[in-house]
Amino acid sequence: MNAKRFVVGMTGASGAPYALCLLEELLRQGHEVHLVVTEAAWRVLKEEHDWDVSVRETVFRDRWRHLPGRLIHHPIKDIGASIASGSYPVDGMAVIPCSMGTLAKLAAGLSTNLLERAADVMIKEGRPLVLVPRETPLSPVHLENMLRLSRIGVKIVPAMPAFYHRPETLDDIVRFVAGKVLDQMSVPHQLYRRWEGRR
Repeated sequence: MNAKRFVVGMTGASGAPYALCLLEELLRQGHEVHLVVTEAAWRVLKEEHDWDVSVRETVFRDRWRHLPGRLIHHPIKDIGASIASGSYPVDGMAVIPCSMGTLAKLAAGLSTNLLERAADVMIKEGRPLVLVPRETPLSPVHLENMLRLSRIGVKIVPAMPAFYHRPETLDDIVRFVAGKVLDQMSVPHQLYRRWEGRR
């Protein structure tokens, strides 16, 4: 398999396990992954996984150093990073989980940090961008912002697990959502059993 280049953005919505599963699979397959994590997302990692996030440059790399892919962490304020430019080729980007605040900024064309700028680049260059909102219930404002982005080609993949594949563990549910994101970025995987009709 030819290695590709992807951007993964993590925001402060609950749902860090989805992002970690996606990152691990991309790196396991040998892809290059550029990671951007918001301040709120660092807090979510601490709250949901009890991670020590005091040394941010290495916390992810140390976890997956045994995998063949390449992980590059960019500080959220580094607007001069490679992924901030449309001249830097990227095969796809996922914001997982995607907070409603980030979604609203993208819908309005605002970019106040590297994650939002990288996503804005994907939109303007016509490259695959997948947003994984986890908020529930959704307000009319949330829905209108999603519709606005969907109409310009952004893929909205809410963190909604299915049960036809008979999940037995929480990991099975997480893998299903991460797999759906990979589907939208045209990355083959075996994270969940696909529906093949009635047995």
